[in-house]
Amino acid sequence: MVARSMKAASLNSFAFSTGGIIGTLGGLIGLGGAEFRLPVLIGLFHFRALDAIIVNKAVSLIVVAVALPFRASVVPFAQISDHWGVIANLLAGSLLGAWFGAGVALRLASPALYRVIALLLALIAVVLLFGHGGGTGQPLFEGVLQQVAGVAAGFAIGIFASVLGVAGGELLIPTLILLFGCDVKLAGSLSLAVSLPTMLVGFARYSQDKSFAVLARNRGFLIAMGLGSVAGAFAGSLLLGIVRAEVLLPLLALLLAGSAVKIWLHARRAAPGPRFPPPPSRSTLPTDPTG
Repeated sequence: MVARSMKAASLNSFAFSTGGIIGTLGGLIGLGGAEFRLPVLIGLFHFRALDAIIVNKAVSLIVVAVALPFRASVVPFAQISDHWGVIANLLAGSLLGAWFGAGVALRLASPALYRVIALLLALIAVVLLFGHGGGTGQPLFEGVLQQVAGVAAGFAIGIFASVLGVAGGELLIPTLILLFGCDVKLAGSLSLAVSLPTMLVGFARYSQDKSFAVLARNRGFLIAMGLGSVAGAFAGSLLLGIVRAEVLLPLLALLLAGSAVKIWLHARRAAPGPRFPPPPSRSTLPTDPTG
């Protein structure tokens, strides 16, 4: 029992450190780091695809819930509430997309899910390279056309966020800048206001599946990585601007592209068997009995 407790404590410490590093990387570009965390959960900690998505979603929820009140020092809640129409427009699509996306992830066989994850990570790499320019300050569309585009964009982002277990800021922020003409600081806060309910809907959909038990089996790991991710994201935000984006974004995009290739190749080794109970892996290791 003591040996198992020490092993769990060591693993949780490693999870905290890893979460801190990933959170710092994300914070350097104004994100929570979930897009970098998912490949690590699969490749380093050996979670299966669906388990990794659910764990990533839980950690992302912790990071977003903590980040939203802290953002009040940058953009006051009163300013966020002034843009309730934009938030509601995106939520009209993202809530449906989150439910639908989680359902798709639950139905896909493991090899197919790995390939979907790989393709979406490759998409994020492209967005990091080409989607982080400053906007013109003018909305792309106005009136009904803008509302329709907002619902459609929200739906796509909701699917994306649920399938990867991320908050979706990497797509929400460019959408808010380009489609609605928001400045980058306001877009960052509005994206959190959209992300939180969107993630809760996806979380609720995953909770209906027996694979959701992965969170109970790995409670100590989840808490450790969540705390590390929050600390790292905060540290990264303090360092924001120190490393030039022209240098950092291509490196991070290359890192994600490499991760996408590895996960795509991993799909070949994923045997199409039942998801539950899982094969021997990190997902089934005993957790710290002290919690």
